[in-house]
Amino acid sequence: MKNLTHANSPLAQVRKVVRVELAPSRSRLSLRDQLILKRVLTGKYEYMDSPIFHRNGPDAQQTIFDDAPAIPMPDTSWYHPIMDKLTDNRQNKNVRAVLLSAKQEQVLFLQFNYCRYMVCRIRDKVSTQEAIDSRLAQDLIHWYHKADTYRDQIAQTNLALVLAMAKRTRMSEVDFSDLVSEGNMALLRAVDKFDVGRGFKFSTYACRAILKAFSRTGVKLSRYRQLFPTDFDPALEKSDFLEIKRAEHEGDCVDELKLIIQSNRADLSNIEAEVIEHRFGLQQPVDSGEELQPLTLEQVGKIIGVTKERVRQIQNKALEKIRFRLEEDFLGL
Repeated sequence: MKNLTHANSPLAQVRKVVRVELAPSRSRLSLRDQLILKRVLTGKYEYMDSPIFHRNGPDAQQTIFDDAPAIPMPDTSWYHPIMDKLTDNRQNKNVRAVLLSAKQEQVLFLQFNYCRYMVCRIRDKVSTQEAIDSRLAQDLIHWYHKADTYRDQIAQTNLALVLAMAKRTRMSEVDFSDLVSEGNMALLRAVDKFDVGRGFKFSTYACRAILKAFSRTGVKLSRYRQLFPTDFDPALEKSDFLEIKRAEHEGDCVDELKLIIQSNRADLSNIEAEVIEHRFGLQQPVDSGEELQPLTLEQVGKIIGVTKERVRQIQNKALEKIRFRLEEDFLGL
């Protein structure tokens, strides 16, 4: 693998402000392309080298692209990784499966790495410049997008490898969708690091990379379980701060109400005070160990000798007086 080196230090490269100068007659780069350009120029970008790349430019491109056979694009409509139990929908939907031959695979990886090689060549040209020529910038973006297209094609063609490895893995404690996600990331890393010049099939290399990713996932989960042996409880993730504050507020309001009624700051009549005390259990208990319960309208009516409807009227009038006192004390109304 070719590692790109620069005269400037990595820290200097990160701090470098990339300025793209475009000719007035040409349109400016989009924001997305500018971000890609800056990431490529200041970050890490590699390719797998091949002797074909170092031929004369037109000859190499003609050999790699023009003279190469057409490779069909994969159909991934059958791929549903979020399902816990997957069925082979390709048998039911007449989906065209793409199985690459060794020759087709070699062509596809050469095209992919040549695009990345061209990105690195352009990067070498502009690495020491303060400003980038518009033509070079657009050429770099063109090869970058082309490399991404080939990368996606290779990954989509080999998606079935991830599902096959995930089904073979005995990791019941790991969610299947999480396992597939780890496998997909390992597949993309394998695409970037696979050297087709060694003569091996990509599936051989990718399967090993995917299984290693699954193994790392299992190790991480095992360490997590050792640190946190308690099973995950969603209820523990919910904060009870609001409930506690609301309970404290209600307790303060009850204490204030008791104080208003006991000191008769709301100018309640004797019958109004008695109704409120019985209705809300505020009267003083005879036995300190006894907890008095609120009485119903009918029970209070029997105690004071009136109907329950009359008790309701007295209660509402008393509550109006108490509410008015609370507003005066706390809201200054």
